[in-house]
Amino acid sequence: MRKLVLMMGVSLDGKVARAGNFGAGGWGVPPEDPALKARKLYWLRDAGLHLMGRATYQEMAGFWPFSDDEYAAPMNDIPKVVFSKTLTKADWAQSTIASGEAADEIGALKREPGKDLIAWGGAAFAQSLTRLRLVDEYRLVVQPVALGDGLPLFAGLTAPFVLDLMEARAYGDGAVLHVYRPARHE
Repeated sequence: MRKLVLMMGVSLDGKVARAGNFGAGGWGVPPEDPALKARKLYWLRDAGLHLMGRATYQEMAGFWPFSDDEYAAPMNDIPKVVFSKTLTKADWAQSTIASGEAADEIGALKREPGKDLIAWGGAAFAQSLTRLRLVDEYRLVVQPVALGDGLPLFAGLTAPFVLDLMEARAYGDGAVLHVYRPARHE
C-alpha cells in the first residue's frame, strides 16, 4: 500500500501561511539551503502522485509550468489530483479532479500500485487530511520565523494527535526538517 506524505513549510509558531496568503511567500527567510533542496528534490522525483486542494492547485498551476527552477520538472511531470467540489476543469498537464469524499478517494489511491503520494497544502486541505487520519508521514520544514498570526497546520482536532519523530536535521539556512509519523500506540 502506498503511503500519503504531507510536505509543508511551517513557521516556528506552527503557521503554514499568513492570513490571506497561500504558501510561504513573503516570510523573509533566507534562500533555501542547497542540501535541503537536494533532499526535497530526491523525494519529489520519487513520488508517484501529487495531491492538493483547489487553491494550492490553482496557485501551482499558474507557476510551475512556466518556471525554470529545479522543482519545476517533478512538479510538472508527475501526475496530479486536485480535490475540489467546485473546480470543473484542470488544465495543468497530467491533472485530474477528485470531487468525491477525500477519505474514499485517497483510500483508493493508496491501494493502487506505485510510488508514494505527496500532499501539498493549503492549510484547510492539510488540516482535513490530518483530521481524517489519512497522512502516513509528515515532512515539515520548520522555518526560522514566527508569523504571529496566520493559518495553523493543526486545527480542529478533537483530541491530542501524537506523532513519533523519525528524523530531525538542521540546515545552514536555519530551517530544520522534521519527519514525523502518527504514533501507533494501542
